[in-house]
Amino acid sequence: MPILKVGLAQTRQSASFDKNAATIFRFIEQAAKAGVQILCFPETQTVGYRVDITPTDAPVEPERLKDLHARVARRCGELKMACILGTETPNPGGGKPFNSALTISPEGKILGVHHKTKLTPLDAVAYSKGEGFDVYELFGVKIGVVICYEAFRFASTTRACVAKGAQVIFHPQNNTTRPNDWKIPVHHAMATTRAAENTVWFLTTNICHDQHQNCRTMVISPDGVVKAQSELKQEQLVIADIDTDLATRAMYKFDVGEEADDGCAAMLFADTVKKEEYRAA
Repeated sequence: MPILKVGLAQTRQSASFDKNAATIFRFIEQAAKAGVQILCFPETQTVGYRVDITPTDAPVEPERLKDLHARVARRCGELKMACILGTETPNPGGGKPFNSALTISPEGKILGVHHKTKLTPLDAVAYSKGEGFDVYELFGVKIGVVICYEAFRFASTTRACVAKGAQVIFHPQNNTTRPNDWKIPVHHAMATTRAAENTVWFLTTNICHDQHQNCRTMVISPDGVVKAQSELKQEQLVIADIDTDLATRAMYKFDVGEEADDGCAAMLFADTVKKEEYRAA
């Protein structure tokens, strides 16, 4: 069984670039001591979410961002640990920055950057809209990245990663900045659905907020079962060993007609239905 040790950093976030950087490196060191192979940070961890945490019109600082990204990548390379880093990146066309997530290899290379493709009305005040999805290989496993609202609300975004072979989906989010506790069970249900409807691991990483937090940080298995989760309103590193062989993509592949229905049937029926009952169809 190819077991992968993952870590999800439920961190506090502020408008202070230096405080956020210190938090990032503190969690990197903690994760390394625990043997984590891939560590995921929340949405916009480097700079603070530009709607309620950092002022919407705060200046973008390309050189500071470039330096911090490089330092994080270098430290990950030294520790042989991969990382999904929620951040922002300047828009080459000018105007509002992108809400982004970097994928960093255990060799310390920045493999690519994903820009959030679906923006809430508040997101759109502060950020430019990205396009497309890429999949990367880390420790022999294909991973995809989707950011907060784009995965909660739009099943097609996770599906786009799974279509490219992703078995593990990382979901950095920032879901704390308004007191909407009714969202907690809704977000949990959406996250578990993304895992089960594709038969992949779905790893969602939220920030910590002391007053309100509208989703837990969770490791969700390909059958939709929560394998590990955080407490609300606490800084916490959630660690889990995941069996990537379980991420068969069976439900996705059945839906697009890529394989016979045996894999899908196992997910739908478990041991309660015999093959003979549907084989004739």
